[in-house]
Amino acid sequence: MWPKIFLAVGGLYGLLGVALGAFGAHGLRDRLDPSQLSSWQTAVQYQLVHGIALLIVGVWLLQTGAGALRYAGVFFAVGVALFSGSIYILVLTSASWLGPVTPFGGLFLMVGWLAVIYAGVFLQQ
Repeated sequence: MWPKIFLAVGGLYGLLGVALGAFGAHGLRDRLDPSQLSSWQTAVQYQLVHGIALLIVGVWLLQTGAGALRYAGVFFAVGVALFSGSIYILVLTSASWLGPVTPFGGLFLMVGWLAVIYAGVFLQQ
């Protein structure tokens, strides 16, 4: 079940990352200041990179069943939602209360990478 979820979420993050990147480049270019546009592109970049990471984790999990990879996938999926999602909302609205959410998303992404490292080092064949 988990591999399919990670593959689906990774694909969804990829699809939305491309759409949101295009929206930022074409639909928001004249509406945002350079700092906001840079923040938007950072959110897109992190979303796309971690969408690909989720795809890799899903395939790797299918092959090995390594438990640490389930944690990596969950932390990546939640981390993108918190990190990129909060930036998108911050740029589009005045919801400044979301500012503290972004670093938590980044922390989730880092923990996901730690789980990948752990799986890579301690994976039993």
